[in-house]
Amino acid sequence: MAPELLLTNATVYTVDEDRPWAASLAVENGRVSTAEAGPDTEVVDLGGAFVLPGFVDVHSHHALAGRELFELRLESGAGLDEILAAVREWSAGLGPDEWVVGGAWPSTLAPELGHESVRRALDEAAGGRPVVLIEDSRHNRWASSRALELAGITAATPDPTGGTIHRDLDSGAPTGLLIETAGLAVERAMRDTRTLTAEQHAEASRRAIAILHSYGITAFQDAGATLDILAALKTLDDAGELAAWVVSSMLVNDPIFGADPIGEPLLDRAAAYRSEHHRPDFVKIFLDGTPPAHTAAFLEPYLHHECFCGDTTMPPEELAKWLDVAVSAGLSAKIHCAGDAAVRATLDAAGNLRARGDYTTKIQVAHGQFIHPDDLERFATLNVSADISPFLWVPGVIPDAIAQVIPAERAARMQPNRTLLDTGALVAGGSDWPVSESPNAWEGIEGLITRQDPYGKHPGSLWPEQAITLAEAIQVFTLNSARACGLDDVTGSLTPGKSADFVVLDQDPFKTPANELAGITVRETWFGGKRVFARD
Repeated sequence: MAPELLLTNATVYTVDEDRPWAASLAVENGRVSTAEAGPDTEVVDLGGAFVLPGFVDVHSHHALAGRELFELRLESGAGLDEILAAVREWSAGLGPDEWVVGGAWPSTLAPELGHESVRRALDEAAGGRPVVLIEDSRHNRWASSRALELAGITAATPDPTGGTIHRDLDSGAPTGLLIETAGLAVERAMRDTRTLTAEQHAEASRRAIAILHSYGITAFQDAGATLDILAALKTLDDAGELAAWVVSSMLVNDPIFGADPIGEPLLDRAAAYRSEHHRPDFVKIFLDGTPPAHTAAFLEPYLHHECFCGDTTMPPEELAKWLDVAVSAGLSAKIHCAGDAAVRATLDAAGNLRARGDYTTKIQVAHGQFIHPDDLERFATLNVSADISPFLWVPGVIPDAIAQVIPAERAARMQPNRTLLDTGALVAGGSDWPVSESPNAWEGIEGLITRQDPYGKHPGSLWPEQAITLAEAIQVFTLNSARACGLDDVTGSLTPGKSADFVVLDQDPFKTPANELAGITVRETWFGGKRVFARD
């Protein structure tokens, strides 16, 4: 058969080692084809444009980003006065006890928020309404007095396991700053009176995927899927509206989505939401938290602490149990590891699994910005992939916050991407959007190459010896990510027989200076041989 579409006069970088370059691209039944054009083939001259496979984002919280449609969105790096002004303006259109929900406030602001007087300023700005604002890591919350009241949090409330209710040093009253699992009570109280409908969940996913298309992303792994998210994706796919390959990672534990159900009750229901383009194939385990909150698990102590290194959320035997649960259900595992002790615990668990003969279950270390030198080669040896996120390998707000809590020489050695690649590890690119401001893969690609902030807001370089090449960085955000999340059978490269998922760019990245790559614009995005985005 002849292809229905032939794109000609193009520079096509296929990310297929058998045929890395081409001058045209044929599409037959939505897949890449080698067939020759026939009389009915539509021929499109791309005028010399550069074409790549669609990007694959291995770590996205797409639904959280989509829900910003219904929430207060704070400007990046907003200060306290700006946050209070935004809350005041947003609250003006709400009912007397309607929730103010939004974010994200910068993690570097936490010390300023840790006072009862600041919580009262939040109360005044919100007109006494309940407020919950999320921090940029999405692990911590800042809540108003009314929100604490509805959640039942008082000065006498003990800290929950895995969390801290921050208290004013003078009065002992909660400041509203809630670390990790301490925010769950507020999240649940908010959901008692503010529940999104099934259509709103579907609209959030629909909106997020449209944004992803604008950045050339045609496949992604949701890194914290709840039942609402699974249902929304199935709804869209059944209606023929899911123009992306999606892999969902179902929550095993919950820092901190406030979701119900999680764990086995969620895993037991996941198969019902499998569809043509949606694969609920992973569990998501949070093995630790974040360094700025002192909840990441390290092998060496935090700054100004002689012994405290942070803790994992579960002991080794519980992690092994959850991996067994995943394997029994035919699922793979994405494991959040912010500190090097959590990374080592995950590699140890993977080693036990491989020693039992299981070489097929995929295991991803999510983030893994700190890895002990002794553990670097174990990624390749144990077939564990490294899920890396852009804001952690260039100077920025979160690296600045990390540098406040661990010694400088350790804080400066984040994300050893060069070494991981050189030792044979599978390194996959993820945005962690909306923890990162946008899912723009070109920001990540430029950062991987330069180890500098693509927009120059934060000076300097972060461990420049760990820079990688442009070709490697493109593969990190295409074929590598597809392999890591199990989508390489259908996407990640423009290989004959795979889905015709590709992007048309406004310039050739191989002719673009490295410090200008973030400025590359996606002109068109195609999924399954159909154009799903065109820039005006």
